[in-house]
Amino acid sequence: MTRPPTAAQRRVIDAADPVTGRLRGTEAQLAALVKRGLAFRHPRPPHDHFLTPAGHRLREAPAQEHEETTAGARPEAGVFAARVGGEAEPPPAGPARDREVRSAWQGLLELRRMTNPDGAADRPCGWERTHLVRAAALALEAAGHRPAGPDPAGYRVRGTPQPEAVAVHEPDPEALRACAATLERAGWQVGEHTEPRTRERYLLASPRRT
Repeated sequence: MTRPPTAAQRRVIDAADPVTGRLRGTEAQLAALVKRGLAFRHPRPPHDHFLTPAGHRLREAPAQEHEETTAGARPEAGVFAARVGGEAEPPPAGPARDREVRSAWQGLLELRRMTNPDGAADRPCGWERTHLVRAAALALEAAGHRPAGPDPAGYRVRGTPQPEAVAVHEPDPEALRACAATLERAGWQVGEHTEPRTRERYLLASPRRT
């Protein structure tokens, strides 16, 4: 990409579905984004357009800088974000939140089917590999695990210095094992480790490639 997107193209990118990256715009706008490597046209009908990993990074760069290191900064108003645990201002629980989470998870499975080369939905896709914390948190929240609030109880998903790996903390050993089982079913490779200083048990999870 030699030039930044135009204002109109940027509006199309910013309005993309936050999970699937599905785009809406004129044919000229979408074609220009494809040419720049920021979008792709799905080969199967109805031939919708979606953000590429580069397009997602452009759209979410300001938030992404803090995703791996902060304890869940407050998401932009109106944008869905999975609970990573320990948010200062978590979204209210209830039926509306449950519907949002279910919709986001189904959207992610569809994104896997559309973007994995073999159409597989049982393992993570490129979007998840560039949004590790968010992707792992969505798998846990969609499965009904309790994210941590102000108190220590519940899961917390955090970035790690290791490439393509997140840490999942959960003080309850049984709940930690349940988180591991959920992530494995969602296509992640999971190992349980002990923090040398505190002796806390935690999970290290990476997206499975095959």
